Amino acid sequence: MNDEVTQYISNTAPWQKEICEKLRGMTHETVPVVEERLQYGKPHFLKDGHHVAVIAVARDKVSFMVFNATDIPAVKGFIRAMGKGDRKCADFEEGQEVDYKALAEILEKTTIAL
Repeated sequence: MNDEVTQYISNTAPWQKEICEKLRGMTHETVPVVEERLQYGKPHFLKDGHHVAVIAVARDKVSFMVFNATDIPAVKGFIRAMGKGDRKCADFEEGQEVDYKALAEILEKTTIAL
């Protein structure tokens, strides 16, 4: 675990901290060899030098973005396409339920070929 990532998560609102810690744990569990670092001011997760996910916290939400996700379909209200569709992002607001299992399945699919 990276101390800068820990500090980033610690400086968020309690509800955001809970989501970030669970996303972080889910990422490490899903991709056991994942490395983490603070890059561009946000926690980034890498496998063999390739970006696989990033957590971003804004005032009213937590976002979890996965890379290499061209083959992952966007699902209205759950995960949206970004860029040219090679990245997918899920946003969570306070009180919203997070489907960590579904996110783990997506992460597993996007990292299997790396």
